[in-house]
Amino acid sequence: MIARRIAAALLGLGLGLWLAGCSNSSNNGYQGWVEAELIFVGPDEVGRVETLAVREGDAVTQGAPVFTVDSELQQADLAMQQATLTNARLAYDRAQILLKTAAGTQRAVDDAEAALRTAEARVNSSQTRLARRKVASPVTGSVQQVYFRPGEMVPAGRPVIAMLPPGNIKVRFFVPEAVLPKIALGEDVKIRCDGCKSDIAARITFISRSSEFTPPVIYSLDERSKLVYLVEARTPTPENLRVGQPVSVFLPEAKR
Repeated sequence: MIARRIAAALLGLGLGLWLAGCSNSSNNGYQGWVEAELIFVGPDEVGRVETLAVREGDAVTQGAPVFTVDSELQQADLAMQQATLTNARLAYDRAQILLKTAAGTQRAVDDAEAALRTAEARVNSSQTRLARRKVASPVTGSVQQVYFRPGEMVPAGRPVIAMLPPGNIKVRFFVPEAVLPKIALGEDVKIRCDGCKSDIAARITFISRSSEFTPPVIYSLDERSKLVYLVEARTPTPENLRVGQPVSVFLPEAKR
């Protein structure tokens, strides 16, 4: 009889601790982190960085110059295409004169005109390539990273700087499968973090359709469910968050 009472007491104590753990997990919200969608800015073609007008942390407006790349090859190509255009114009004018004097043919005029149009297009292309050696910021935001500095060679397709527009900050967190039916796109959530003066309002903008196993960076007190779903939320006040910052996300009281 005494042994049964002791076993019952231990069972009740264990159940109480388990319920308390579940309650704390709910009260602590869902763990997440702040992530950024960076805009990478680089030259169209390989080249050497000549000037760099920004530093990491600088606020830059859209259209402001950020860096330039050497343009000797593009200038030489433009000069060659302009010479070709001059010769094409002369050939076209000559073909028209010959046609008027019956010494030429309409076919020759058409061919000369086609060559002239091609030469004009190549000049326009060369002018565009030359102009794009001076790179301006495509967005308004802050410079997060500088990858190449003046004097360094930049391969084609590689970024020189990374920009972060304010609206490209989002919070990512995972919810168990059981919670998934209780949330929806557009729902409001609250974000809390160490050092935040108050709760930060956000709205769910993405819910993954595929499940995954609990990632190792998430430490949950409730290990009953191993499958979780990625959820993203965005806030109208992204300036209150920092990239990589750990946060806790709270669903509305009725949704928990």
